[in-house]
Amino acid sequence: MADTPGFPDCNTTLWIDKQERLWLFWPVILANSWESCLTHYRYSTDYQKAGAPVWKWQGSIPLKPKNFEEVMLREFGTWKKQVEEVAKAPVTLNDEFVKKKVGDKLLTRLGWQPRCKPTVLANGRVLLPLYSDTYSAGLMAISDDGGKSWTASEPLAGFGCIQPAVLERRDGTLVAYMRENGVFRKVRVAESKDRGETWGTVYSSDLPNPGSGLDAVRLANGHWLLVYNDTTRGRNNLAVSLSDDEGKTWKWTRHLEKHDSGQYHYPAVIQARDGAIHAVYSYFVSDGKSMKHARFNEAWVKEGDPK
Repeated sequence: MADTPGFPDCNTTLWIDKQERLWLFWPVILANSWESCLTHYRYSTDYQKAGAPVWKWQGSIPLKPKNFEEVMLREFGTWKKQVEEVAKAPVTLNDEFVKKKVGDKLLTRLGWQPRCKPTVLANGRVLLPLYSDTYSAGLMAISDDGGKSWTASEPLAGFGCIQPAVLERRDGTLVAYMRENGVFRKVRVAESKDRGETWGTVYSSDLPNPGSGLDAVRLANGHWLLVYNDTTRGRNNLAVSLSDDEGKTWKWTRHLEKHDSGQYHYPAVIQARDGAIHAVYSYFVSDGKSMKHARFNEAWVKEGDPK
């Protein structure tokens, strides 16, 4: 699918657009650290045969995050208050260190990589959710011309919120669900009222998260579906939750995996044309490591776990 000689190619995201083109997004690691990566893409119109797709076009996605220093410093203060409320202790991270780091132009423009699939908005805009391990923050690569060119949003500045999955409400509000890499142990959330250009303060949902990736999809009937590890520690449970009110509540949950051991994580989820829901995820057990594919529907989720 991709091979840059001498450099690691990883964290791939696949997507088929409305023109039936197959896209591959992935970061190339330039200097042996996530912070040094640059995200690349390629697409194919000839991929339904045996072997690798025939790639038609390839490029990189250099990004200049909007108002990065301003937003990160503003939200750093908010984040510190959130942490102090949860941890009952002051945050010791040095303000001057943070200020210097968010002001470094090279650092802010490298290190953005994908995890979850793109989201196509009602008006046709494409959002490619990205994240940075440099800043433990999210970002949207935005395209209004079908992927020919990309610009950057303002950051989703949660200092621990990474790997966003984005869904669009009927009123146009965007909701990003994110892995939490800090003290909150909850799925982190941010919302946008301007099609992904700017994002509100990152906050905690009621859904648990042990510091692991998740994915989400808006189903054809408007319901939302989220696949995630519904624990605060460990990745031995992998849950599917369903919402019929655009994420305000998650009324139904059923587990793809629920065990005392093992790791079942990094899910990707889509809905096929026939309405079936497909999830793929890492399957790590004592016998070895592999990938697992699950096919199900809403009725299966609503049944809940077997008694």
